[in-house]
Amino acid sequence: MSTAYFFFHGRLNDFLERDKRGQIVSVDFQGEQSVKHLAESLGAPHPEIGEVRVNGRIEALNFITQDGDSVDLFPIPNGFDSEPRFLLDCHLGRLTAHLRALGFDCLYENDFDDPDMAEIVAAEGRILLTRDRRLLMRKKVEHGYCLRSLDSMGQLKECILRFDLARRIRPFHRCLKCNHPLEPVEKEKVLHLLEPLTKKYYDEFHQCPACGQVYWKGSHYVRMKQAAEELRGG
Repeated sequence: MSTAYFFFHGRLNDFLERDKRGQIVSVDFQGEQSVKHLAESLGAPHPEIGEVRVNGRIEALNFITQDGDSVDLFPIPNGFDSEPRFLLDCHLGRLTAHLRALGFDCLYENDFDDPDMAEIVAAEGRILLTRDRRLLMRKKVEHGYCLRSLDSMGQLKECILRFDLARRIRPFHRCLKCNHPLEPVEKEKVLHLLEPLTKKYYDEFHQCPACGQVYWKGSHYVRMKQAAEELRGG
């Protein structure tokens, strides 16, 4: 039997039992076990783990742990190198709408199963958003984030912070229903689709060329903008 000693930094502590947070955690193991395998056995999904240090040296997640090793794990820094494209778990419909309202490419179907989602994120290079840490632990998932909040607005704020989305916000760029990019449209061309009060108080409209849905800067837009401005200020 071998033993390694793990210390989780920052938000990686969210995945540990409360009495192990901020503490050195000893892990007993047999045979050849990677840092990734042992970290996930303690609850931390590999897409959440950034820098790995073993006995003070930078190593890869697939490093084979030795008896007596001291392992420090750090969370992935906030931000994302390229334009983020998301795939959301089937329980995150409201978050999907919020992110699309701010202009982000979000793939969502309420009947995707776990193998489907793992295949899609691997094939398309998407970021998996979920509250299911076991789903994030699937080998094919490279980029992902485990949402901590149960509230959709809280989840939105988490995403904006984690992936540094505030500078990328483009309201009225995506259809909330089908994710297709929107196009500006003259009020007269959609007048027959509008309710009386919308006709009276709004003059700027966008329409989805795929499904025909019409959008204007109503209360949903205001809530999303307010959340983003609060985070920019913070």
